[in-house]
Amino acid sequence: AAAGEDSAELAGRIGDGLISTAPKRDTVETFEKSGGSGPRYGQLTVCYDTDEARARRTALMQWPNAAIPGQLGQELPLPSHFEQAAKTIAEDSIAESVVCGPDPAKHIEQISAFAEAGFDHVYVHQIGTAQEEFIEFYAAEIIPKVAA
Repeated sequence: AAAGEDSAELAGRIGDGLISTAPKRDTVETFEKSGGSGPRYGQLTVCYDTDEARARRTALMQWPNAAIPGQLGQELPLPSHFEQAAKTIAEDSIAESVVCGPDPAKHIEQISAFAEAGFDHVYVHQIGTAQEEFIEFYAAEIIPKVAA
């Protein structure tokens, strides 16, 4: 997985592909310039729910690390440190890092951002217990539009 230039360069030099959680063109370019020719996977974290506010609360409760700023999330050595950092995350902050709710446009926009950055695959990480509803939503509202 690559989050910055060094890890993207290493992935390009010795890896079979690229995985990243941010749709950054420079990550893909560094991977390719370093010899990377394998698949480029982007991870999109979402919390689908029919109620956006409930989705934000669920994301905050179950996946607060998505909104831990900068490199802090890479440097915390113990689970208790993650718990402490998670307590500082506001509900509005989680919505900046995780697509929350039932608006197809928000989901499609983020998938498109990965495609525009040069990723050829996007895998969607659904947070929460509404797994079946998420699958139905993506099957009806998202996949037909992004696969076209």
